[in-house]
Parts: sequence; C-alpha cells; structure tokens
Amino acid sequence: MSQLARLNNALLNDFFGDRRAQGYFVSPLHGEGITSSFKVDIKDTDKAYVFHAEIPGVKKEDLNLTVDGSTVTIAAEIKQHDQKTEEGQVVRSERYFGAVSRSFQLPVDVDQEHAEATYENGVLALTLPKKITVAGKRISVR
Repeated sequence: MSQLARLNNALLNDFFGDRRAQGYFVSPLHGEGITSSFKVDIKDTDKAYVFHAEIPGVKKEDLNLTVDGSTVTIAAEIKQHDQKTEEGQVVRSERYFGAVSRSFQLPVDVDQEHAEATYENGVLALTLPKKITVAGKRISVR
C-alpha cells in the first residue's frame, strides 16, 4: 500500500473512529453526549474570588449555585432535544439529559449576601466576595 493510501486510511479512521463499525457517519450535534464536567477558571483578587465556568447549552434556570461557608458548588441540569425532519419523517433525533456539578473549597468563607452571578453565551460569571473576619480583640486585665 502506498504512503498516500495509508495516510488517507489513517485520516478516515481518525475522523470516523469506531462509528464506521457501528454504521454511524454523523457525530452528535452536541459532541459526544453529556459531558461529565465543565471547565472553570478561578481568579483570586484582594476582595473576591471570580469564577468563569463554560457550561454551554444550559438554560439559566437550570443552573444551581450554592455557597456554604467556603464551599462553592456549581450544578447544571442538561436537557437538550434536537430533531430534524424531512417530509414528515424523522431523519435524526438526539436527546441528552443529565446533570453535572463541581464543588470547590476556597481558603476563606464567602460573603453570600454580596455574591453575584451572570450567565451569558454559555459562560457563567460568578463573583464571590471574601468574608471579612475581624480578628479577636485582646482584652487587657486591670
């Protein structure tokens, strides 16, 4: 077999993977189904922790954020249903249902009263102010 033929065959195997054996030639619209996790960037500033989490394809009302002291949990319920039809016959139907969540333990407690969250274009932006703790006051004995 020539080098070009071997390269072409390798490229096709990489592209189709195991799907050729299963008879699938189109990958799902949303990648490989439900992701088991999501990517998060956490920035530590003087006054707050700033999170940016990529959670595409989730509605804002399907996000659940909880803060318990210094533990932060981001959870999302994924409900996706895609369907294409051609002259009344379903050509392809793909459904993805599930939930993902991640928890983070921060070094200090969070001021829950002033926490802010926005969700736009699949990115959750979460600002968690650090709780200001007053050090114990020393009392002098007279």
